[in-house]
Amino acid sequence: MVQVEVTITFEGKSYLTNVITNRETSEDEILRLAFEQVQKQWKK
Repeated sequence: MVQVEVTITFEGKSYLTNVITNRETSEDEILRLAFEQVQKQWKK
């Protein structure tokens, strides 16, 4: 497992989030997971 820091832009603001995942996970999948995390946390 690795921890990856990702900056996501959501509703005009930038958010830094961590994704813990396997080394084999694709970059697209990591970005999708990060976006989902930010969306769940900051969705109004």
